[in-house]
Amino acid sequence: MTSTLVTDIGLLVTNSSEFGDLTDGAFVVDRGKISWIGKKDAAPQCDEQYSVAGRTVIPGFVDSHAHLIFTGDRAAEFEARMSGTHYSAGGISTTVAATRAASDEELQANCSRLVAELQASGITTFEIKSGYGLTVEDELRSLRIARDFTEEVTFLGAHVVPKEYADRRADYVDLVIGMIPEAAKFAKWIDVFCDRGAFTVAEAKQIMSAGIEHGLLPRMHANQLEAGEAVQLAVELDCASADHCTHLSDHDVQALAASNTVATLLPGAEFSTRAVYPDARRLIDAGVSIAIATDCNPGSSYTTSMPFCIAVAVREMGLSVREALEAATLGGARALRRDDVGHLGLGAKADFVELDAPSFIHLAYRPGVNLIYKTHRAEN
Repeated sequence: MTSTLVTDIGLLVTNSSEFGDLTDGAFVVDRGKISWIGKKDAAPQCDEQYSVAGRTVIPGFVDSHAHLIFTGDRAAEFEARMSGTHYSAGGISTTVAATRAASDEELQANCSRLVAELQASGITTFEIKSGYGLTVEDELRSLRIARDFTEEVTFLGAHVVPKEYADRRADYVDLVIGMIPEAAKFAKWIDVFCDRGAFTVAEAKQIMSAGIEHGLLPRMHANQLEAGEAVQLAVELDCASADHCTHLSDHDVQALAASNTVATLLPGAEFSTRAVYPDARRLIDAGVSIAIATDCNPGSSYTTSMPFCIAVAVREMGLSVREALEAATLGGARALRRDDVGHLGLGAKADFVELDAPSFIHLAYRPGVNLIYKTHRAEN
């Protein structure tokens, strides 16, 4: 192993209270981790040097909510929404049918394509959910495939109730619970879509509790389509994150602020469904920890671009560019309960992004322009 000095950095954003932002900064990568940070002139001797030629360096983005195991798309559904059709969770069944019909090789290839897109957009850590199989065989193979790409794998057998169980909801809840022991061999997390058209609070609590009993860590889809008690359940169960959080009462906000649960906001979903955006300013001002994630999926947020999500969050959700950047890095790390990513402090993984721009502000200032010069992911 060799140590590498990363140098000639125009602006270094560390997300570390100890180091802050550095101009003409540098840092040392040793065995995949940050071992020194400071001004270029004070840098220690290293085995190698890597110059970023004056570009801005930021921590790699952390995408804590993505649905990447599927085939097909729902472009026609998107076009209909843009013409005035309202979004509901019902369209998921279209992707379920396509995913069930796909081979393992097709699912693997599509996931690989999307992961490459994520990484090209500066994402260095990401989560992958199941949820488009909704049978024992298809959920387990989705988890196996996801595990080839990331350790942050989430079992989402409770995405929606499949059509064949429409009149037997309790039987499907039992089926999902029955999948959990095998799912826990591949997954780290358990998730439930608790909302209109998906699962009730009582069903979600039953499924999540079973997952927790088998060692899975909880996270939840909550309050995307309407106000309800899902966020309260997420806090009660000490979920790492409550995701979407579009419709929140004052009680929900207070509960989140007093908890360890991150409110993960998904700007691509509101953009793609013509829905109201969550008020991120309200959450931050109340002391809630927030994250921004892509929610990459074929129905309601078919994007792998974290810079796009940052730009939308700044424009529509009341965030400053720095707040949005921190939500897409440190916030995502908190939503995955990770302290080794999302920042470039001492001991962190050396996951970083070179921006072809004079500052991180250009991520929102130049929407739609690819400013990601290079994404660096440390070897595990």
